[in-house]
Amino acid sequence: MLAGIWALNRSLSELPREIGFKADWISAPGAGAQSGGGRGRRGSGGEGGSRGGAAAPFAPGRQSYEDAQRLQLLTAEVRNPPARLIIVDTPAAVTITNELGQSRTLHPDGKEEAIVLQGVPFSVTTKRDGDHLVVDYRVEQDREVRYTYSRTTTTGSQLIVEVQFLERGAGDKARRVYEPGVETAAATPPTAAPAAAAPPTTAAAASSLRPPAPEAFDPRPGAELIGLKSLGVLVEDLGAQAVACGLNQEILETAVSKRLTDAGFSVRKNSDDDTYVYVNVISTGLASGTCVSRYDVFLYTHATAKLSYHDQPVLVQVSLIHRGGIGSSVPAAHAGAVGRGLEGYIDLFLTQIRAANK
Repeated sequence: MLAGIWALNRSLSELPREIGFKADWISAPGAGAQSGGGRGRRGSGGEGGSRGGAAAPFAPGRQSYEDAQRLQLLTAEVRNPPARLIIVDTPAAVTITNELGQSRTLHPDGKEEAIVLQGVPFSVTTKRDGDHLVVDYRVEQDREVRYTYSRTTTTGSQLIVEVQFLERGAGDKARRVYEPGVETAAATPPTAAPAAAAPPTTAAAASSLRPPAPEAFDPRPGAELIGLKSLGVLVEDLGAQAVACGLNQEILETAVSKRLTDAGFSVRKNSDDDTYVYVNVISTGLASGTCVSRYDVFLYTHATAKLSYHDQPVLVQVSLIHRGGIGSSVPAAHAGAVGRGLEGYIDLFLTQIRAANK
């Protein structure tokens, strides 16, 4: 049985940073499409590659919006695994809850079932294979993410979670090792010592043994967007192919800034200080002369966070909202099409911010 409260041991786990499916739009390298760069000046490079560097050419994919959502959610979950799991395991159902209180209930009967994770629908098949629990999350045709849970007692009680991105039966793997959490250990009362042997306990000593109270936070949906009135705008440098397709960095920055200014925001151009909108466009040209661009818009901020593997708070970059898509058109119409797509994403951001501040 997998039941228990489990804490991730990162030093024993294998957590590759770049794990995932091969992107639909990547083909064999060598044809010279260019990337606009990373995720802002404070970032360490992102999906777009190094600033001003070359990337592999691509062709437009046929992934649906829901498929893209599923892919993004599952990939993020694998790359940033839960630090704590609470598992309730019964013959009929297994409920898994992370440290954020997000739960999923799975039925290990080998039948496909529909579940919703963070508002995204999934088809999931769960079955038991001996002492293992195998969960397949369907992303799209010929693509699944498989979780295999097992428990070992060879080196003490551990929960082993193996994850694999399956594309036609093969793909990247990761292995996580969880150990019993504090609450699990506390659930077994210690053997009482003789009263005479017990050392005196002071109120201060008793207080030091208590776990620290959890830090208070705002639990309201969209709380991270409440009070947001000022934004920076940073459009990443465009590659030569993007320029050849008619895209202009200054025009894109002006269009995004105007959208935000018209909505009442104070806007700082070419700025990645504090909270800012980051735009990245990667373009290529097809043999037919058609221009194809992948464009992404992020709302980033910076915050201090106490990481489980670090002994003091550090400054981290946080993605609050992200939208992205692929567009193709003839060169004469391409800049306008990409501009409209970016403005549409900015409008979605504004809708979410307004909803949070009502």
